[in-house]
Amino acid sequence: MIEMVINQRRRDLGGGFEIGRVLPFAKRRMVGPFVFFDHMGPLDLAPGIDRSMDVRPHPHIGLSTVSYLFSGEIMHRDSLGYEQPVRPHEVNWMTAGSGITHSERLEKARAHGDRLHGIQAWVALPDGQEEIAPSFSHHSGDDLPQWNEGGVVGHLIAGSAYGLTAGAKALSPLFYAHIDMAPGSTAEIPDGHKERAIYIAAGSVEMDGSRYEAGTMLVLGAGASHVQALEQSSVMMLGGEPVGERFIYWNFVSSSKDRLAQAAADWKSGRMKLPDADNEEYIPLPGEPAIS
Repeated sequence: MIEMVINQRRRDLGGGFEIGRVLPFAKRRMVGPFVFFDHMGPLDLAPGIDRSMDVRPHPHIGLSTVSYLFSGEIMHRDSLGYEQPVRPHEVNWMTAGSGITHSERLEKARAHGDRLHGIQAWVALPDGQEEIAPSFSHHSGDDLPQWNEGGVVGHLIAGSAYGLTAGAKALSPLFYAHIDMAPGSTAEIPDGHKERAIYIAAGSVEMDGSRYEAGTMLVLGAGASHVQALEQSSVMMLGGEPVGERFIYWNFVSSSKDRLAQAAADWKSGRMKLPDADNEEYIPLPGEPAIS
């Protein structure tokens, strides 16, 4: 059964770069360890777009960011020295731990134009791992196991499901998959975790006798097991074991409000290193912390 329906809320990140914010939601802050879920685009970008659409250097703690694209390209640079574009059906997995900074630039779009469409999720780190050393990894090909059966094409982005395991190092039990569905096809929703959801990125689907459109997350109960496509559709499936209460301020996630305040003070005072290859500007700390 469906426990809750969450519709994306549109947000402008600057310069006309619109996203659909799904998690956190007032009545459902997390699904398993997934504490943040943004749907980027689809957005057609003309050559010569303004740099105000880039995401300038900014900090994170206590989470892993998971960037996955259906189309387009984003250039990642971070304070560990990594410089790595992410392209369709690839994953940039960045674990912030005790602290990292990075930027996300639309360089391909600026030079040639682009159609940007994808998902950025944040996975909260489990107790005892929130302050691990930061790291970055890029995954493509065999690191994202694929399957094709009955009109369903799947890509496992992270964790374990469908008898497969993805290459990214997840620090708590979870699954995260992208499913492309032909009209009339049926896809299995992984079971075995306390919390699960699906997000309709494109198209429309049927569950429990009702129709749901793109931009909708369905938080699932224990009985939900299948979803049917009513047209060509792209669906994200996600879930895992809860990691406990997490607080969020801006780009920081922690089980401790004091730790969030410390991270904010560190960024405001310039104590967090910027990416060597992108250190001439940054996003300033917004206002006074409103920790939630």
